[in-house]
Amino acid sequence: MFNRYLKKAISAVLALTILLTPALFAFPVRADESLELGPVTSKDVVYQIITDRFYDGDPTNNVPAGFDPTLFDGTGDDLKLYQGGDWAGIIDKIPYLKGMGVTAVWISAPYENRDTEILDYKADGSYDRWTSFHGYHVRNYFATNKHFGTLNEFEELRDALHDNGIKLIIDFVTNHTSREMNPTAGNIPEDGKLYEPDRKEDGSFAFDENGEPYDYNGDGLVENLIADPQNDTLGWFHGLGDRGSDSSRFGYRYKDLGSLADFSQENGMVAQYLEEATLFWANMGVNGIRHDATLHLNPAFVKGLKDAVDSSNTVTHFGEFFIGRPDPKYDEYVYFPKQTGVNNLDFEFFRAASTTFGDFSTTMADFGDMLMYTQDDYEYENQTVTFLDNHDVSRFGYLQRNEKPYNAALATLLTSRGIPNIYYGTEQYVVPADGSDVSGRIFMETDSEFNTQTTAYQLIGDLSELRQSNDAIAYGTTVIRYSDDNVLVYERQFYDDVVLVAVNRQPDQSYTIGPVETNLPAGNYNDYLGGLLYGFNTVVTAGEGINHTSSFTLPGGAVCVWQYKGPASSTPQIGDVMSTMGRVGNQVYIYGDGLNGDVSVKFGDVEAVVESNSANQIVTKVPAGAVPGDNNITVTKGSSVSNAFVYSVLSGDQNQIIFHVQANTAMGENIYIVGNIPELGSWDPNNCTEAMLNPNYPEWFLPVSVPAGTQIEFKFIKKDANGTVTWESGENRVITSSSSSAGSIDTEVYTWRS
Repeated sequence: MFNRYLKKAISAVLALTILLTPALFAFPVRADESLELGPVTSKDVVYQIITDRFYDGDPTNNVPAGFDPTLFDGTGDDLKLYQGGDWAGIIDKIPYLKGMGVTAVWISAPYENRDTEILDYKADGSYDRWTSFHGYHVRNYFATNKHFGTLNEFEELRDALHDNGIKLIIDFVTNHTSREMNPTAGNIPEDGKLYEPDRKEDGSFAFDENGEPYDYNGDGLVENLIADPQNDTLGWFHGLGDRGSDSSRFGYRYKDLGSLADFSQENGMVAQYLEEATLFWANMGVNGIRHDATLHLNPAFVKGLKDAVDSSNTVTHFGEFFIGRPDPKYDEYVYFPKQTGVNNLDFEFFRAASTTFGDFSTTMADFGDMLMYTQDDYEYENQTVTFLDNHDVSRFGYLQRNEKPYNAALATLLTSRGIPNIYYGTEQYVVPADGSDVSGRIFMETDSEFNTQTTAYQLIGDLSELRQSNDAIAYGTTVIRYSDDNVLVYERQFYDDVVLVAVNRQPDQSYTIGPVETNLPAGNYNDYLGGLLYGFNTVVTAGEGINHTSSFTLPGGAVCVWQYKGPASSTPQIGDVMSTMGRVGNQVYIYGDGLNGDVSVKFGDVEAVVESNSANQIVTKVPAGAVPGDNNITVTKGSSVSNAFVYSVLSGDQNQIIFHVQANTAMGENIYIVGNIPELGSWDPNNCTEAMLNPNYPEWFLPVSVPAGTQIEFKFIKKDANGTVTWESGENRVITSSSSSAGSIDTEVYTWRS
């Protein structure tokens, strides 16, 4: 099915090639400050803002020209409608954010969304009226959401944040447009259309002095329809209908999410357009991109998209791979960052925190177990983005109304591995009307007084400072020192830096613990929080092999944080690397300690050029000659060599081959692809592709990210549930990938050779 479909779609690419040539796009120039601040790292504390729901700094954009004024509320009463938050409002509240210790802000998608009412009909004939205030219904990637501001005002927001040392993350959707059919009205056609601005003769977009599209060709329109799921002659969309209850990988990746028109990212034309749209905004000087609905995306496309962005400007990438706990997709979730270079929003952490600190249905020991098995399972555990709640789940304040366990959860989030994300209003103990995600999307201007004296506000600031000053929090490993149903004591350590955290989730019950083993040096330790969460000082005594705290009693809701900051290291120590995957010439940030002075950097055995360095950061690039595949990055200073950090060097500019094969399998067997390039495992079955998809068994297919313009040798293999490998017979198969940067090749349907 997909073989025939894609060939039809790809045949239309040549007609639009001139319009999609990258050199013809008028990209904004990124601000120098973004390079100085660099990507978002585990040193940062992220604050997530639904732009429309934060603060109204410019009432003049509440009802843009042509917008139905009845779809604007502004009171915070009808959360299905626009409320008025904008980029000017975020600028107004920068002192509030900075005082809380926020070092990165994640905002809603900045581009134009569908701006007409969305009707959801009920069984009694009545209906709800919705808007796309959230930013997940793209209409035009190359125009701003006028409810938020102009392109110039976006740049003002970027500059104001950067001037205050705050990084900028944008939400971005490449999975879908808007709802193509209405499931509440018999699936009648609805929208899903995609537009773009007028183009000049050279193919570049027409923008005025404010960076806004205008009617360049004089036809009375400022934008042009380029894709319509109701008339999809060029194969922009998969067009397979809503996923419904289909829980297969094929269902998640190729069917509509909530009836939203699902892009066909296997179509080279579509992949190139989405890459250019993402680059348009990445090159505006942002520091990170949060990719929506990564569970539903083709991983080969995601890998190529990330490669395209970072080959222009290295930023932090993380995505929404939505899972439960437990979840049969857990292994796929764990593999996704290694597969694509895009890390995850840590839903495993979120689920455990919700049941441990929210409804108390699981124990603190279970939470500790989660910290340990994810440390083992995750490829880059300190880069996953952790959270207690966000815009797609219940507010934590709805689950937990008592401030003591609420604060304990927040302290645990801020001292655990990963990049902590604070959902706007968490610091104000927001309690929504119900547990729905929509009720949690409060209008903070009317729901809060932006109180800077709450315990949560102060707690976030204090632990943000600790995260930046003590490398154990940002880069350290985790060891559970004690756990039971209600108490957890865990230790973070990076070389000589150590932080010991003791947490009691019960608000009104004390527990006596100890002595507790620790790598804190012998001595007296003050509670870093100064008793903010009922903590106290402790004494550590030397022991044989390991030290111990004295016994201690944790009052109800107590959190103690004891820390030791070792002296500045004279030897190089790598704590983290951004990003973790790229090709020759890509910029790479190395973080840690002892990185100053006369240092050299190697990728494997190949030395890289050090562009700049300080005690805590090196900026370099993937060197020419670096061997494709996993490379150990090391830093050498004098006779001292750092620990190694694994970086995946790509074979080249990534595009896609969609492989097809006809093969019969026994129960429990799947088909995989292995070949002569790292992207196909370099002939190692243990490093081959993921299992192929088989919606039309016995035909199997799989899009795979490969280097452009490359002759590739490959074979199909079978693996059973025990990992037993069966190779197909015959000579190696040979195919050459597309020479286009985002191109795709759709193979013939091969026949398995017994």
